[in-house]
Amino acid sequence: MIIEKKPLTMAQTRELLSKYDTEKSKMTSAFIKKFTKLSGEEAEKIFDNLKKLNLEKLKDEDLVKIVDFMPDDSDSLRKIFTGADISLEQDEITKILEITNKK
Repeated sequence: MIIEKKPLTMAQTRELLSKYDTEKSKMTSAFIKKFTKLSGEEAEKIFDNLKKLNLEKLKDEDLVKIVDFMPDDSDSLRKIFTGADISLEQDEITKILEITNKK
């Protein structure tokens, strides 16, 4: 039964999976660990800071992508939204990068 539908970062997913002692959850957690160095707490803090920017163009799912990829320049950030109908202004890009570059 689905109780709540909420996008999770890879770091949050890894921490959630660590609560389960199954072979599948261990394998998935190990795979995710290859792609993210953030803890679930760090990822949530970055997500919250991005959310506080109140960028109407970006949904929670988009913010999760930003946290997962942690872009360090404007080109990397734009690549996340290639193919999507999202166009960010330079000041929005600057604000996002200020947050992701703090790590």
